[in-house]
Amino acid sequence: MQAWFEQLANAVSSQLQGDEGFTLWFSGERSDFVRFNHGQIRQAGQVFQLYLTLQLIQGQKQAAHSFSMQGELGHDREVLLSGLHTLRDLLPQLQDDPHLMLADTRQDSCRIEPSRLPDAAQMAGDIASAAAGTDLVGILAVGPVYYAFANHLGQRNWQETTSFNFDWSLHASGDKAVKRGQAGFEWDAAAFAADLHAAGQQLGLLSRPARTLQPGAYRAYLAPAAVGELLTLFNWEALSAQSIHSKRSALLKLVEGERQFSPLVSLSENTAAGLAPDFQGEGFLKPKRLCLIEHGQFVHALVSPRSAREFGLASNGADGSESANSFDMAAGQLAQQDVLLKLDTGLYLNNLWYLNYSDRSHCRITGMTRFACFWVEQGELVAPLNVMRFDDSLYRMLGDQLEALTIEREWLVDPMSYDSRSSSSMRLPGALLSSLQLVL
Repeated sequence: MQAWFEQLANAVSSQLQGDEGFTLWFSGERSDFVRFNHGQIRQAGQVFQLYLTLQLIQGQKQAAHSFSMQGELGHDREVLLSGLHTLRDLLPQLQDDPHLMLADTRQDSCRIEPSRLPDAAQMAGDIASAAAGTDLVGILAVGPVYYAFANHLGQRNWQETTSFNFDWSLHASGDKAVKRGQAGFEWDAAAFAADLHAAGQQLGLLSRPARTLQPGAYRAYLAPAAVGELLTLFNWEALSAQSIHSKRSALLKLVEGERQFSPLVSLSENTAAGLAPDFQGEGFLKPKRLCLIEHGQFVHALVSPRSAREFGLASNGADGSESANSFDMAAGQLAQQDVLLKLDTGLYLNNLWYLNYSDRSHCRITGMTRFACFWVEQGELVAPLNVMRFDDSLYRMLGDQLEALTIEREWLVDPMSYDSRSSSSMRLPGALLSSLQLVL
């Protein structure tokens, strides 16, 4: 695929006229998907898709066209060059783009992670064997994902990573389920079997009579997946330079120094350890690690080239959404094996959902408990919780009410594959809170 992309980029470059410039963005995958239900393989197939976005530039004018390609060089070159001519005809009719900002120095890069995985059939077989007799539901995705960039300066960036993502849950009767997931560059059948066994133990607890709590403040432990739901919400806009400068950020009080998180909280964009590419669509490279929040204090926003041009900032390689693709939260000092003992009495929350802001200016979030959530007494899981709603501020949850973060962290990879396999990931600890406000 790398040679295919290089030849297409060279073809566009050879057809430029006068002071025209271009960028070419590529994303693609060759993925095996296997769907499970009742612990058995129900559907299997392969997706091979290639997408190119060509941007033609002349001065401050720009226009772009996206294409679905076949992977056959002759056909794809013809389609791409036809699109180039269409953009050339369109460009004179457009106004200048005042916020257009492109890389003006060449910075090449290449990252290739060779496959260390068995084939999808073996992985699916390992899962089906371990899950025999259970109601395991999930989707396994395996295979290489590609990203690339080229421009008229001769810059070439390529990333090819072969990984897997298995998003699954174990179900009992009705709506009782335990949610889990594995992802990575290597497959460990024994580790999956151990996680399945642990999920089965929690599933057994869900057969006990469920408990409904009165509204109020409770001690709580949020598992890494629950912490991930909180970070996913404010990752939409809260750390975006555009959102901050337009005063829409939910973390504006943190940015302006009015509020702070606990000194335990350090959050970065760790591109070097993630699946997302270290380059973006305007040709800028991302730093290997960008500190966003350090010891509870705001440090950097995510700045796209367009925001850099609009607000007179320095771009730090963020793409147009100005969202983090490789969140990394520093670990704490609480051992996972001691979580229930330290919690003593309160809530053990594996998952949250339906999160939204109830008061954006104070970073107040509301949401529901989901899947296997439990009431804990004297360090023991004693009863599952009925669905409860919380409403609390992150300035409390990750601020003065944060007692500890776990030593162990989980690597959570976004299982979304609606258009294509996501490359977003988070490496997160669990969080022990002195109190969490339940409202319903």
